[in-house]
Amino acid sequence: MVRPMSVTEKILARSAGLAEVSPGQLIDSKIGLAYTMDFLGKVVFDHLQELGTDKVFDSEKVVMIFDHAVPTPDTKWANVHNLLRKECKRLGIKLYDVGAHGIMHQVVAEEGHLLPGIVALGTDSHAPTGGAIGAVVMGIGATDFTIAIATGELWLRVPESVKVIVEGNLKKGVMGRDITTRILGEKGWDGTKAEWAYCAIEFSGHTITNLDMDERFSICNLMSDTGAKNAIIAPDDTTLNYIKPRARKQFELFTSDIQAEYKEVVRIDASGLSPLVSCPHAPDNVKEVTEVAGTKINTAVIGTCANGRLGDIRAAAKILDSRKVHPNVRLTISPASQKIYKQALDEGLLGTLLEAGALIAPSTCGPCYGAQLVVLGDGDVAISSGPRNMRGRMGSTKAEIYTANPFVVAASAAAGEIIDPRELLD
Repeated sequence: MVRPMSVTEKILARSAGLAEVSPGQLIDSKIGLAYTMDFLGKVVFDHLQELGTDKVFDSEKVVMIFDHAVPTPDTKWANVHNLLRKECKRLGIKLYDVGAHGIMHQVVAEEGHLLPGIVALGTDSHAPTGGAIGAVVMGIGATDFTIAIATGELWLRVPESVKVIVEGNLKKGVMGRDITTRILGEKGWDGTKAEWAYCAIEFSGHTITNLDMDERFSICNLMSDTGAKNAIIAPDDTTLNYIKPRARKQFELFTSDIQAEYKEVVRIDASGLSPLVSCPHAPDNVKEVTEVAGTKINTAVIGTCANGRLGDIRAAAKILDSRKVHPNVRLTISPASQKIYKQALDEGLLGTLLEAGALIAPSTCGPCYGAQLVVLGDGDVAISSGPRNMRGRMGSTKAEIYTANPFVVAASAAAGEIIDPRELLD
């Protein structure tokens, strides 16, 4: 008899052609999608040459997205982009070039490459974002990625599964990311105790069922900093409504068996959550927004793979409608993709934010890691909807970074200091 399995275990078993798998087991997994970006694309192509191969296993399952250096900040990056354009054309790899670009974790989902039931690999630690559609999505290094796109296979160790059951309604000013921020505060990130390192984190419960895809992507995204191997939400009607118009091929749906075994089961009452803030200099240095209210800021950012989606921009516009960004603050809004940019433009959201005094930036990872558009200097204090706030993450090691949901970021941008957004949502 086949052992009861979690949704992650079922997908891994299918990818390996096995009836069942168990935590700790090494498997040879068939890869359903592999995607990379400009930041590591050249390294990947260099490795392919070193392997002596001039093709990928399946050009329809390998995708390149320009996201980290868009727009190109210097001639070095311009030359890298030109090289990647040539290599993608030579290998027949789909390239999302400038103008069709966006943060890769968003683009592979919204363009229908990432499908439920597959194993997908991304050359970025935030790859677990895609688990929101019911796939096993893992971030890996450039060397392993190169082997995967050359052969279509990769050895993987089956992770232990953890189940997070979330019940109750989120209150005003609270968003999906506050669920995972609370988890980070309790379980640690992969620079501290990281109790869930290399685990498969499965989210369920009525709260999750009632969230839209934007919130689900955010929840799975932020689990990467627990050290999790992947995060996942079993597909439901919300997933299918998102995927069906986009899917480029047939897909299979998996859910966990009732008797599946978990390393740990955690229950969260979402109705008791308040807006949370990760304070300098670690994602697990978590406090309620009221505990840090009054902290002066001079930089605010809404965007990134964590919270740059349409729902996040709507939240910012709701706060800033008929309000102005504080004169001591620079607020930058970077939609996660060109399509989100256009949707926000069509809804009038970007006009509202421009009127408030925000800078509307291209779809890029740049502000998140201090590459361009937003670079912190010595003594700067930022609040961001980005995923990370380690020392030096957005520029100077002498700057401070607070991270929070877009309601908190927008409200703080208007006030010139961190405030509870519920004060402006009454």
